[in-house]
Amino acid sequence: VQLVESGGGKVQLGGSLRLSCAASGFPFSTYTMGWVRLAPGKGPEWVSGINAVGDITYYGDSVKGRFTVSRDNAKNTLYLQMNSLKPEDTAQYYCARFGGASMATISATHEYNYWGQGTQVTVSS
Repeated sequence: VQLVESGGGKVQLGGSLRLSCAASGFPFSTYTMGWVRLAPGKGPEWVSGINAVGDITYYGDSVKGRFTVSRDNAKNTLYLQMNSLKPEDTAQYYCARFGGASMATISATHEYNYWGQGTQVTVSS
């Protein structure tokens, strides 16, 4: 399993970024995927999830209405469109493969059993 994120960077308050995650080594189109972020001094925070087909999406309260998760199964790629960015969105963002038995636990970071190396997002005010 390999997950490689890209697209991070530095933006100002209110800016936008689009993260990508290239997946390989497993049947991407059959797995629920998600994004998790890690800010300095804080524990991992679940950001978003998307089912295998890509027609059901989930968001954490802190990003709902600003972030959009999507996937292209033909390209084995997961995306996270981030708009209206705030300084509190500053974190390392990880693409992760969901390993839980039920979608009821999609927001539980410990249910993600494979993670990428992360991409840094920094939002300045």
